[in-house]
Amino acid sequence: MSRPVNIYYSGTGGSARRFAEEMVASGTMDAIRREPGNLRYEHFAPLDDAETVLLIDSWENQRALDAHHASPMMGTIAELREKHDVRMRVERYVSDEAHDAAADGAFVRE
Repeated sequence: MSRPVNIYYSGTGGSARRFAEEMVASGTMDAIRREPGNLRYEHFAPLDDAETVLLIDSWENQRALDAHHASPMMGTIAELREKHDVRMRVERYVSDEAHDAAADGAFVRE
């Protein structure tokens, strides 16, 4: 069962966006995406909040997420958070792999 995590990075004066841009430019994003068990690691910017960046982070299972949390990448991320003075809000989920696709089809336009 996958482990999706939404992390909202917030700051002032564009710091959250600079944080995300440096995650990309430094190669940190690509390194995390290559970690075993990573399914997704992408930043998005909410249209109604210029001071927040959303990270959608998803892992194959809790073991893969725990390994990521124990990896040197976490130190790199912490340094960049400090440098750009961003705060975090975290939402954790458990995937619903047994969802009813037919019911979703009534609402989803592909």
